Amino acid sequence: MPLIRKAPGAAASTAPGKPASIDALTLGTDEERWTAARAAASDPDAAGALAAAVARERNPRVREAMFTSLSRIATPKSVEALLPLIRSDDSALRTGALDALGAMKDVVRPYVAELTRDLDSDVRLLACELVRTLPSDEASALLCALLDAEQEPNVCASAVEVLAEVGGADALPALARCKARFHAIPFLAFSITVTADRIRSQSPAQRG
Repeated sequence: MPLIRKAPGAAASTAPGKPASIDALTLGTDEERWTAARAAASDPDAAGALAAAVARERNPRVREAMFTSLSRIATPKSVEALLPLIRSDDSALRTGALDALGAMKDVVRPYVAELTRDLDSDVRLLACELVRTLPSDEASALLCALLDAEQEPNVCASAVEVLAEVGGADALPALARCKARFHAIPFLAFSITVTADRIRSQSPAQRG
């Protein structure tokens, strides 16, 4: 019987190691990477590979598919793979990672408080968006604690913006303290005034 030779590359495709779909996240064409990214959503062990691939990906469509799959995997490994990306200098990466984290609010919840205390003010600012995904009472308490400790006006402004949506009357003292501390910064003082007025106007309805 004649010897049937394997086509070049056939051995590599069946060799033990990473699945071909994981390899395709970085080695394939745009279409192959997009397909591999979508397929990876069903593999809980693919979170690390997806995060590594998305950090290098330049095709917006492929990058979006990678972030979507990470959010669908929705495990602590997904969160831990995404968290370093919110420190990236690439604004698209930061935004994509933040959106993916926000989409798996139950899984990201245990990490949010620590993010609001991060040494990097940019991370604390972005963390305010994740606080938005928490239950209102928990979100308000975290943001009030942040306001009392925060020295960066932009971070305070982000916290105040979220408090305008989730804060109750219990947030008013922290808002007042923040306004007194930053009274010389008009945009922040104004934002706090508007938010406090909004909370006061809603509080009677909430109590009823």
